[in-house]
Amino acid sequence: MTHEAATTVKELPEALPPGEAILWQGAPQWRALYRRAFHARLLVAYFATLLLLRGAYAWSASGSPLHALTSMAWLAPAAALALGLLALLAWLTARATWYTITDARVVMRIGIVLEVTFNFPFSVIDTVQMHVYPDGAGDLALGFMPGERIAYLHLWPHVRPWHLTRTQPMLRCVADARSVGALLVGALRERSAAQLTPVLTAAARRPAPPAAATAFG
Repeated sequence: MTHEAATTVKELPEALPPGEAILWQGAPQWRALYRRAFHARLLVAYFATLLLLRGAYAWSASGSPLHALTSMAWLAPAAALALGLLALLAWLTARATWYTITDARVVMRIGIVLEVTFNFPFSVIDTVQMHVYPDGAGDLALGFMPGERIAYLHLWPHVRPWHLTRTQPMLRCVADARSVGALLVGALRERSAAQLTPVLTAAARRPAPPAAATAFG
């Protein structure tokens, strides 16, 4: 168990099977979630554009800079309220989320109003793809084996954007994403190696190759 897990362990909905151990636990960083998953910067740019257009129109119609500022002032509180509500949603989402990596699975506890727990055994995980931001936080997307599926909307926002047909659950905006990704890939490879049999008599029995970590855009 990492130091972070040792100081922040939270109980899972059910006891782990004997011999299974928690390697890491964590949650999204709400500010990173606000900026990246909820696209706060895009919304700020949108409202800034609206304010400038409104002010420019009022100025051109009246010829008065004061009228233009007054016109913009009426819209500013609505923009601030929208951004504030989005920040609150990001904070609640992060607070209601808890990711767990054991030596056999990835567990996601999510849901602001209704808590739902998703278990992803290593046997269904094919790849781990990672995107790290300049501040060290990042996203870890779990690619499934062929034939394994889960609904996109069941997981949002804990899902890789725009991958609708092959949904990829994603640990979003976790701190020190490189270390967490390395830990997860190491656990997947260790689990895969432990399940190898001495003799493979049929192609159907050949285990999938250990998961690989790659970067995405």
